[in-house]
Amino acid sequence: MDMPTTPTPDASNDRPAPQRSAVKPSRGPARGASTMAAIHRSLRAEIVEMRRNPGEPIVEKHIAEAFGVSRTPVREALQRLADEGLIEIFPQVGTFVARIPVNALPEAIVIRTSLEGTAVRYAAQRATGSQIAGLRANLLLQQETVEDGDLNAFHEADERFHALIAEIAGYPGLWSMAQQVKVQVDRYRRLTLPEPGRLTHVLAEHAAIVDAIADADPALAADRMAVHLDGLLTSIPQAQGANPFFFTGP
Repeated sequence: MDMPTTPTPDASNDRPAPQRSAVKPSRGPARGASTMAAIHRSLRAEIVEMRRNPGEPIVEKHIAEAFGVSRTPVREALQRLADEGLIEIFPQVGTFVARIPVNALPEAIVIRTSLEGTAVRYAAQRATGSQIAGLRANLLLQQETVEDGDLNAFHEADERFHALIAEIAGYPGLWSMAQQVKVQVDRYRRLTLPEPGRLTHVLAEHAAIVDAIADADPALAADRMAVHLDGLLTSIPQAQGANPFFFTGP
């Protein structure tokens, strides 16, 4: 992932408080809504994947030119991102990628752990041989991405691994709910992936979870999932210390 070598100056003390923009939802044809959705998806992916870093300015004009559209769908997409806490709009100043709120991370991780703990318990009770084989195939894919040093591919395989567990449990909505609460966690987590040995450690934890599912041991599977996700909590201070400008809060 591309990380800036020179941090953007921290203007948190002299910017005015962010405000909701007055952009109203488009009432135009479906094509306009589709364009807005495409812009939203593209910008959201860039922010969550840390291809747009916290504090980085977002220029409406540049985005409109890149998509070949007017500024209206761009503003609507930006408003939606602001509602999600991914950007901050400062009237008369500019629009910036929001920094990662440290105080919000522990609660999001606890909620995710609860949801995924439930999912993995059911998965351990219900997994078929072919489904366990599917999980092991995913582990192999993760291993290949580790060997290639491909952080983006590893993240995608990791996400699929957790989605598979919810699907095997018979409650894919548990993963959908987890995705709704972990967007800021995903941004922070991307900062931890380049740490030496991090990918190998995560892969080992995933393998231990699969072994517990294969052994049809719900309690052990839940314990191993909890240990796996607890690592996100314990790594927060290190990630914040290494990237202080990317975070906000103590």
